[in-house]
Amino acid sequence: MGERKLIKTVRGSDAVDGAGVRLVRVLGHDTVTDFDPFLMLDAFDSRDPKDYIKGFPWHPHRGIETVTYLIEGRIEHGDSLGNSGVIGNGDCQWMTAGSGIIHQEMPKEAERMLGLQLWLNLPAKDKMTEPKYRDITSAMVPKVEEPDATVSVISGTFRGVEGAIQGDYVKTLMLDADIRPGGSLKVEVPQRNTLFFYMVKGSGSMDGGEITAKSANLTSEGEVVNLTAGSEGLRAIIFSGAPLKEPVAWGGPIVMNTREELDKAFSELRDGSFIRHK
Repeated sequence: MGERKLIKTVRGSDAVDGAGVRLVRVLGHDTVTDFDPFLMLDAFDSRDPKDYIKGFPWHPHRGIETVTYLIEGRIEHGDSLGNSGVIGNGDCQWMTAGSGIIHQEMPKEAERMLGLQLWLNLPAKDKMTEPKYRDITSAMVPKVEEPDATVSVISGTFRGVEGAIQGDYVKTLMLDADIRPGGSLKVEVPQRNTLFFYMVKGSGSMDGGEITAKSANLTSEGEVVNLTAGSEGLRAIIFSGAPLKEPVAWGGPIVMNTREELDKAFSELRDGSFIRHK
C-alpha cells in the first residue's frame, strides 16, 4: 500500500473571535485549496477564563457543517432549531448549518478549556439542505485499543468499528488518536482523500518529517498514514474526506459557491428571511 508523506505543516496564528475569545486560527482562507473539503480549524487551549468566557453569542451560518470537539471544558449552546445543551469533556457537537441556522456557544469557567472547531464544507448540491444538529456525547464514541494506541472513533470507520456518525454529506473520518511513547499507529484511507491531523500534544514523526504539538499536518495521497510517537507520546485528531473541488465563496460565517449566493444570504439576514426551516 502506498504510504502517505508529510507535505505541509501549518501552525496558524493567534486570533480573537466571537465576543472576545482568544484562539489559534490554524486553517482558514489561505489553506482552502490544499485542505479541501476542510475550511477552517480553530484550536483553543487555556487555563484562564478571561480568554474564552465572553463566548460566541448568537450568529448565523449557511453552507457548512461545524464540528466542535471538546477534550476538556464545558460549553453551553443553543440554536434556532430549538436545541440547547452542554458540551463536556470528550463530547462533540456536529451541526449542519445547511440553508441557515443561528446559534450561540458560550464556554463556562473550567480548569482548562481544550478543544477545537472544524468547518467542513458542504457540496454545492447540499448547501441549502435542511439544517440538522447532532449531539455526540463521549459515551457514544467507541474506542479501539491498538497495541500502541487508543483510538476514539468519532466519525467514519476504523478497524471495522463504526464511529458515532458517518457523515451525511461529506463522508468524514474523524479519529482522536492517543499514541503511547515510542509507539506507532497506521490508519488506512481512500488513496485520493484529503487527510490531515492536528497535533494536540507531544511529538513524533511520519514519512516526510517531524511532527510537533499545536500544528496541522497535511499528507500526500496514499492508502495508509503511519504516525510514530516520540518519547513523550502524542495525541492527534485525524481528519479525512474526499475533496469537493468546487469554487468557494466565503464571507464571515457563510460559505457558498458564488458571490451572488453570498450576497443573497446577507440580504436575507437583513430582511429576516434567512431561517427557512420550521
